[in-house]
Amino acid sequence: MRTALASLLACSAIGLCPASAPAQVPSGDPLPGASRVSADNPIDSVVAISVDGLNTDALARLGAARTPHLHDLMESGASTLNARTEHELTITLPNHTGMVTGRRIEAATGGHGVTWNDDRRRPATVQAAAGQRVESVFTQVSAAGGSTALFASKTKFSLWKRSWPLSIDTTRIQLDNARLARSVRRDLRDQERAFRFVHLSLPDAAGHEYGFMSPRYLKAVQQVDTLVGSIVDAVRNDPGLVGRTAIILTSDHGGLGADHSDARRLANYRVAFMVAGPGIPAGADLYALNADDYRDPGTRRTTYGQSPQPVRNGDLANLALDLLDLAAVPGSEHNSGLDLDVSPPPA
Repeated sequence: MRTALASLLACSAIGLCPASAPAQVPSGDPLPGASRVSADNPIDSVVAISVDGLNTDALARLGAARTPHLHDLMESGASTLNARTEHELTITLPNHTGMVTGRRIEAATGGHGVTWNDDRRRPATVQAAAGQRVESVFTQVSAAGGSTALFASKTKFSLWKRSWPLSIDTTRIQLDNARLARSVRRDLRDQERAFRFVHLSLPDAAGHEYGFMSPRYLKAVQQVDTLVGSIVDAVRNDPGLVGRTAIILTSDHGGLGADHSDARRLANYRVAFMVAGPGIPAGADLYALNADDYRDPGTRRTTYGQSPQPVRNGDLANLALDLLDLAAVPGSEHNSGLDLDVSPPPA
């Protein structure tokens, strides 16, 4: 069965797509002409997973024996444990909004403007926060005819549905991470979609209650490892998904001790970034694959003005679109040139 995205691209190529009347769309929903086609790319589905509050030191502390699924994801694809958050803030909603828009945070310099981290209803949308139209990975996929879904474990993510109401086909907000993961697996089994965003909050919740890197926090990382593994296995064990689906995993921030709000602290601004799927080399280092365009920052925080940039969690949106052979998010900054390579250069 072909996805809706693949069907639209195919009918466009031969000029047989059904005509439709132009429609008025609210700010932030899709504009026409977003797609670009590459017939030899097998990927037509992306699952993006954010593990809220994942301190990369936890993966070293627990090792492959106790976090086998996250380590397997690294071993089966390209990754780094030294990516960066947005520069301005190391908190949840601003960084996640950067992940789906490809923008920095500060509105005055072209960012998405989401600086808060709660359920407030004013500003009501990302567009209102930015003071301008803001597109996202959801709008780009939707404009190309693909279906999208959001699965989140914090209610504050309702901001995205208000911001791009015509572009997110299914929104599931469920605080219980295990139940949310079941919803994702069911959706993978039953629905044809081009893009899914999955947010899992277990480590962040444990970090705030018991301390980041505490024994209870490390237990939560093990639990989320199992949930990530269940989602990855749902893809790998489905013949209709395994040969055409890529998985991207990153985090909004790390954390150490009581919280993660100090954006100048390495444990807060250092995050993981992993991508696995067809054509992506097993066990590859993302910085080694991108030696000309991205640089490992070491322990530096790294501003937006420095060049080359580090890999950032905000690269997610345009990497997903690049894997789907779609154009970058209009107005985006992170990976806007679609130059984050996740495959080796041609021989």
